[in-house]
Amino acid sequence: MKSGIFNIGVLAVSNALAFAITPMMMLVGSLLGGEMAPRTDWATMPIALMVVGTAVGVFPATRMMQGIGRKYALWAFMLLGFLAALLASHSLVLKNFGLFCFCSFLVGITNAALQQIRFAAMECVELKKATSAASAVLLSGVGAAFIGPELAVWGRDITAVEYQGSFWLVSMCSVAAALVLSVYSPAELRENDAAVVARPLSQMLQTPAFVLAVASGAVAYVVMTFIMTGTPISMHNHFGHSLVDTKWVIQSHIAAMFLPSLLSPWLVKLFGLRGMMMMGLTCYGVTIIVGNIDTSVMGFWTQLVLLGIGWNFLFVAGTAMLSSCYLPGEQYKAQSFNDGVVFSIQALASLSAGWVMSVASWQSTLLICLLPVIFMIAILLWNQRTTKFSLG
Repeated sequence: MKSGIFNIGVLAVSNALAFAITPMMMLVGSLLGGEMAPRTDWATMPIALMVVGTAVGVFPATRMMQGIGRKYALWAFMLLGFLAALLASHSLVLKNFGLFCFCSFLVGITNAALQQIRFAAMECVELKKATSAASAVLLSGVGAAFIGPELAVWGRDITAVEYQGSFWLVSMCSVAAALVLSVYSPAELRENDAAVVARPLSQMLQTPAFVLAVASGAVAYVVMTFIMTGTPISMHNHFGHSLVDTKWVIQSHIAAMFLPSLLSPWLVKLFGLRGMMMMGLTCYGVTIIVGNIDTSVMGFWTQLVLLGIGWNFLFVAGTAMLSSCYLPGEQYKAQSFNDGVVFSIQALASLSAGWVMSVASWQSTLLICLLPVIFMIAILLWNQRTTKFSLG
């Protein structure tokens, strides 16, 4: 219905604006961290803490939305994002690495609330259109992928303090997002069916498909985060590529993470979920090969685009499989365990990338990513032998 489509459009635009600070942080976070950190292997600490903040923020964001409604809760977290951006700009003036890291953590908490926007969109339409509604919001990440890095470059030299103006500009995006959200009309929630008593997590982990689903999401994030986090440092500092080229590569990577969602339903029907996972792992494998033979701008671009596509295939397949692995009433336990594993591993990958980049070459860093890829292949083979789970 028209009101549902209108609300989804409003949520998608609002999300693109509010989420812009995340790709901006992905571009400049490790660069600024490398300049301010007391040790070079702490350069990726801001990005790691942003991921940790997302994991920490999921529960309070959800509770607030249940208590005061999605619209008011989103406004509250957009205000937090606005304040975090302004405080981050001030941390650059003070050259205070600890304060900058704290601001990145606050950005992560804001992101936890923004991830709930896809659920708000699903509530605006009838159940059979819910997936399309969530996809529309997910695709708005492409807009954020271009807005954030562009603002980083535009605002870099506004003041004498490098990148201070970038954070001023992105703070205005939070204001714009809140204004757009003002015309959103939250839908009345449908009554939930009575929940059954959830099985113990240990019993759920005995389901091979559940293990495969969690592994797919975890491997998707660990490889993507490890390579993406180290790319700005490697491109700009080690190989001397310009910030504009580095920005373009990061923008292309984030776009490649979301755009394949347009084809995901068709690809799942054609190849099945295991097939999607194998295609994702293949993209990761080619990423590692290209990175070891070509460190030009186009070489990095090819790596990061394939990295984004591989992430999408693995994450979408894992998410789809996860929804079929639990009984009614178990979704919160299953999803929270899945997200806990994924975000914890993502944070570890982001933090360790800085240390690895300080002691190893870019090629060696990429070769390390073969370990989770091999692990995922082993899980796939084990799953194929131990379950008859339908993946079509």
